[in-house]
Amino acid sequence: MSTRLHTDTADLSRIRRQDPPEPARPAEPRGSAPRHTAPGLLAFIWRESALAQVGLALLAVAVFLAGLAPIELQRRAVGLAVRGADPHPLLGLALLYVLTAASLGGLKLALNLGRGFVGERAVRRLRAAIMADVHAASGPDRGVEIAMVLDEAEPVGSFVGICLSEPLLQAGVLVSTLTYLALLHPLMALVTLAVFSPQIVFVPLMQRAINRRVAARVGLLRRISGGLVERPAALPGPTPAELDRLDGVFRLNMGIFGFKFSMNFLMNLSYHLGIAGILAVGGYAVAAGEAELGTVVAFVSGLAHMNDPWGDLVSWFRDVSVTRTKYGLIARATGGAPALAG
Repeated sequence: MSTRLHTDTADLSRIRRQDPPEPARPAEPRGSAPRHTAPGLLAFIWRESALAQVGLALLAVAVFLAGLAPIELQRRAVGLAVRGADPHPLLGLALLYVLTAASLGGLKLALNLGRGFVGERAVRRLRAAIMADVHAASGPDRGVEIAMVLDEAEPVGSFVGICLSEPLLQAGVLVSTLTYLALLHPLMALVTLAVFSPQIVFVPLMQRAINRRVAARVGLLRRISGGLVERPAALPGPTPAELDRLDGVFRLNMGIFGFKFSMNFLMNLSYHLGIAGILAVGGYAVAAGEAELGTVVAFVSGLAHMNDPWGDLVSWFRDVSVTRTKYGLIARATGGAPALAG
């Protein structure tokens, strides 16, 4: 018995020396394979539109610089009309105003068309990348895939078209207009600046609350999509769990609406308080002979010129936070990094 055991052991040792088995390979992690979806929003933007962003940025600079010309033409025209001067220069200013407005509109048209092209191209490429990554790995269920490809890719890809040109344009309008107004009348320029100061405080706080609700809503919608795909056809209607999820989406949407429209209300109130301050300070300056009526008109027009860009800049900050959150969820679902906090 011991002799047979010794012989078997020797044979086994000889077999191992002659043909050693290959070591077992550890299972490859899901994210180790080459991925089509970029790991982060900034990487995706750089990969898809680096050169296009330069052209859009140059157009944005041209737009906000050209936007100062109508304000100055309005100021000069009102000054000539109040002084009762020769009407021929006034007619020339009116014609120049029309030409300036047409040129400004053409620049904006080119910028918007360029943004649309870059954004739609990014949407198409992001959808293709998501489909490739999900099909190549044991990814999320089909419902989540459909939601990512058809719905979630749309706002993320569209943001690429405005990611750089939008803040550059709106911030350029604000800075250039405020500088122009400060050269006309420093005191009224301080009143204009005070309009936007409170918004620096309440806008970020309210935006964080919106971002949290957007991330939670995206998660619920994915669970609803997955449940619809896996749901047995024999069920007559939505289950209690599905109804709870729908109620959760409703509550999150109402919370988003509440914060969003409350923010708009406070911003509009600040704007009208600024108009009132300019009329008060400017009226006193005109009565005291320290300013012309055309200067007050230029400030009212300038504040209106700044109000929309400020709102657009706030919307851009809202979009960048929400888009970063959405792209983080997409990257995590396709095997990338965890979602970023909004």
